[in-house]
Amino acid sequence: MDLLGSILGSMDKPPQDSDEKRQQRKKEKELATKMEAKDKQLKLKFREKVEEKINSFMRSGDLKTHKFSPMNKYQRSIIHDVAEIAGLVSFSFGEEDVDRYIQVWKKEFSPCEGEVAALRRGEVYDPIKQKQLKEEKALNERLENERAKTVSKIIPKTNYKTKYEHLVGTDESLQEARKTVTNKSYGMVSAESKKDKRTVEQVQAELRAKKLLKLQGSADVSQGAEH
Repeated sequence: MDLLGSILGSMDKPPQDSDEKRQQRKKEKELATKMEAKDKQLKLKFREKVEEKINSFMRSGDLKTHKFSPMNKYQRSIIHDVAEIAGLVSFSFGEEDVDRYIQVWKKEFSPCEGEVAALRRGEVYDPIKQKQLKEEKALNERLENERAKTVSKIIPKTNYKTKYEHLVGTDESLQEARKTVTNKSYGMVSAESKKDKRTVEQVQAELRAKKLLKLQGSADVSQGAEH
């Protein structure tokens, strides 16, 4: 025998399960398989029961909604799924692991936001009361907006017209000033009167005369300085 063979022969062999342990593991596996199959069968039966209940509800002409009893999360998921396939509207209400339940409606009788909110609060939905509350809310919002607009306006403590009346005058004096009144001293000067109607010769003659007077005045000043 070679060295490797002797070493392997000296090593402890892995423990072998007894027949009793093998039988026990086999039974446990079979039991788990049976339990899984049973659970699957129960879920299938539950879904069939839900489908039957929903079909019956849809065939009823006088019922608008149906409320299921409290169920666990998985069961509620099945109800939601079946209701969606059937074209129904479904909502969950209540507290998880306490009294959580599902209520379904036919689409033509779908609940409004107010009804869903009331059910989630655990209250009975009253459409008349809900309408009154909605109107009151709208009124309060409108009054609040009007109040905010009034507060935002700047209201002066004094009337500037009264304060500066000595500078700008009164309303009556301002109105009078806007009117066109002929001045008794000077009268109204029309645009036609403002035109220069002199001829070119007259203008030149006046300019020469002014120039001559200016030269004579300069000469008089010079003579006075010499004396």
